Amino acid sequence: MVPNDILREKLRALPNELRKVIVGQDNAVAIVTERLLHGELGLTGKSRLKAGFLFLGPTGVGKTELTIQFTHELFGQGRLVRLDMSEYQTRESLALLLGTSRGDPGRIAEGYDACGGEGTILFDEIEKAHPLVLDVLLQLFDAARLTAGGNRVLDFSAWYAVATSNIGAQRMMSLRKSKYETMERLVRQDAQRELRPELFARVTTVVFGRLDYGIQCQVAQVLIEKELTQQRERGHGLTRNEGVLDVIIKRGYDERLGARPMRDAAEVLIRSALAHNLLDGGKGAGQLTADACGLKLQLKAREPTERT
Repeated sequence: MVPNDILREKLRALPNELRKVIVGQDNAVAIVTERLLHGELGLTGKSRLKAGFLFLGPTGVGKTELTIQFTHELFGQGRLVRLDMSEYQTRESLALLLGTSRGDPGRIAEGYDACGGEGTILFDEIEKAHPLVLDVLLQLFDAARLTAGGNRVLDFSAWYAVATSNIGAQRMMSLRKSKYETMERLVRQDAQRELRPELFARVTTVVFGRLDYGIQCQVAQVLIEKELTQQRERGHGLTRNEGVLDVIIKRGYDERLGARPMRDAAEVLIRSALAHNLLDGGKGAGQLTADACGLKLQLKAREPTERT
C-alpha cells in the first residue's frame, strides 16, 4: 500500500501527537507507534489483526489512555470498544460477551457494529477474565475472527486489539531505584507466569514504567491545559497563574495510583472554581488562582483595562 499525502503526514506526526498526551512513557509510545505504522500501511498479514498488544504496568500510568489516543488519532471519535474483564469472571459471562442469537448479539458484536467494522477493541484487566473468555480472546488475537450470537462471523482484520493488565505492578512499585530495563524484565516474567503462554506469541508486549513525582508534575501540566481547553470551547475564557499547578499537584499526586488522582484533581478543582463563579453572578471568565489556604482554586474576573 502506497500512502497518500494525508495519511503520510498523519503517520509522521503520530509519535509526537501521542507523546503530547502520554507523558513519561516514551518507550511504550515508540513500540506502539512502530506497530501502528505497520498496520496503517498494510504491512501485516491479511488474516491477522492490524496489531495486537498486551500493555503491562501499574494503574494510572497511561495504558488505557494510550489506547484511547491512538484510536482517536487513527480513526476519529467513536471507534473504541472498551470491555472491562472484571465483568466476565464466570463461565456464564461468555454468553454476555458473545451473545446467544441474532437477537442477542453480545457485547463484542454490538461494539463491532457501532464502530462500523473497524477500530480498536480494548480488554481491560485481562487477568480477571474466566479461562473460557481468554480462549475467545486468544482466537481473536490469532485469527482476527470471532463467532458471535446466531453464528455470525466477525472479521477483525481491520482492527487493533489491546489487552491490559496490572500484573507485576507491585514488584514495579517496590523497585524504586531500579533501571527501567530491570523492571521491564521482571514484570514480563511475572506476566508470563500468570497468563496463558499462548498469548505472548500473539501480541506485542509493552511494559509501562511507573510515574515518579517529576513526571506526574508534567502530567499535571497536560491535564490542566486539557481541562482549560475544554472549558474555553464551552465559552469560558479562562487563564491561570503558576499557583494553580502547585494546588493541583498538592491535591493530585499519588505515587501508587499514578495519573488518575491528578486528572480528578485538575477536573474537580477547575470546575468547582468555575461553578462558584457562575453561581455568584460571574461570567465564567477570568484568571484561576490558588485560594488563601493553597488547597482550592478561585476564579477572579479580569480587571477592566483603563483607557487613557
